[in-house]
Amino acid sequence: MSKEKEGYALDTQADESDSFDTITALVAEDHGHDIKLRTMSWHKTACLLAGEQVCLAIMAQSWSLSVLGWVPGIITMVLCCILFWFTSITMHKYIMKYPQIKDICDFGYYIFGRSKAAYVFSGFMLLANNIMLIGFHILTGAKVLNTLSDHSMCTAVFSVIVSIMGIIMSMPRTLHHVSFMSMFSCNCLYGNAILLFLVFAGIEKSPLYGYKGSYPADGPVKTYAFPLPGTTWVACMNAVLNITFLWVPQILFPTFIAEMEKPQDFPKALAVLTAISAILFIVPPAIGFRYLGQYSTAPAFGSLGVVSYKKASFGFVIVPTLIIGVIYANVTAKFIYTWVLGKSRHTHSHTVIGWGVWVAIMVGIYLLAYIFSEVIPSMGDFLSLLSATFDSFFGFIYFAIAYWQLNRGSLFSGLGRSVNTVFNVFIFIVGLFVLGPGLYAAVEAIIADYSGSTTPAFTCANMAI
Repeated sequence: MSKEKEGYALDTQADESDSFDTITALVAEDHGHDIKLRTMSWHKTACLLAGEQVCLAIMAQSWSLSVLGWVPGIITMVLCCILFWFTSITMHKYIMKYPQIKDICDFGYYIFGRSKAAYVFSGFMLLANNIMLIGFHILTGAKVLNTLSDHSMCTAVFSVIVSIMGIIMSMPRTLHHVSFMSMFSCNCLYGNAILLFLVFAGIEKSPLYGYKGSYPADGPVKTYAFPLPGTTWVACMNAVLNITFLWVPQILFPTFIAEMEKPQDFPKALAVLTAISAILFIVPPAIGFRYLGQYSTAPAFGSLGVVSYKKASFGFVIVPTLIIGVIYANVTAKFIYTWVLGKSRHTHSHTVIGWGVWVAIMVGIYLLAYIFSEVIPSMGDFLSLLSATFDSFFGFIYFAIAYWQLNRGSLFSGLGRSVNTVFNVFIFIVGLFVLGPGLYAAVEAIIADYSGSTTPAFTCANMAI
């Protein structure tokens, strides 16, 4: 029986050679097509990773700190950073064992012993997660346009405009083209939106309002080491899920790796992303919490006291909002596209049928996403629901299982391997905790939203921050 069938790690030179031979063959086959997918260098992959992960959710982290306080909040952020690195490296090692993996669905298929049920389950989760996230970005785009225009148009119409822009930008079929957009996206969010927010938060006299009333209804701005008295477990759990959501983008990583010319270089791109994330996901939220304190909202732009400050910083969010939606749409469309056309020539050639199916799929994706963007009551709680439901699997559980598959038969062979094994057991437990108590907290928060005043579906109401 071959080692591939046994599920053991590729520890021998012969196995590594087989893996690289497979990669070489896959790249050669791809480069013989009209539409070439496996073309990205690790530099472009790093840009794509940053463009996908440097997102508006960064601006919700000050609110998480306002719920958890400095100590639990920073510990959660640092722990998520460590878990992100280790799970991503495990994922890459496993894909190097099976270079033919094209997406997270293939990944699930292999780690569960070539299970078709696991493939179908992973496919459903991929579609649900990505389409809902595209919906989140459609709603965010509508909020930006509402804010900039002082609600000059019906919010549902703004959502239609954002959806159409997303469809047009999603027409390129390769991530190589999208990687160029990602560089622009990062610059707009960090180089403009976040920096302007930090400057404005520092120079203004006071915040505008928080979830407990306008300033100074909740007293002077203050920060604190631990949650304030009266903070509920559900609120704390949702704050943790908010942080987790930001740090768990691995559902897209197998697709990114599959479009690299040298997928073995992915750890270089991952190292760049981890360094960027460690700074952006902790420093700006900490500064925001320092100046906004208990008045922090999600996103933090809403707490700014001067309307012109709010518009100047929040306006730049429209670019990453559109481009991140494009990245998720591209990965989602590729999965459906391959399922519909299989290995026919239309999959990788410039044919009328091929492009017609691609356009139809993209329109369908954005139509479903538009509906989700209009019917959900609260995007903040919705992100917690996404984190609990999907990130529990695609951020923790899947990769703990992949580690077991890679090292089955030698889980405790030496001190280093033993420590790694125990750590991956911890990762698996974290995934179960996010899925169980985390999902309960997210559902409880959404129930509370529905019991209060919620924005009706397909509304014209002003949704400016």
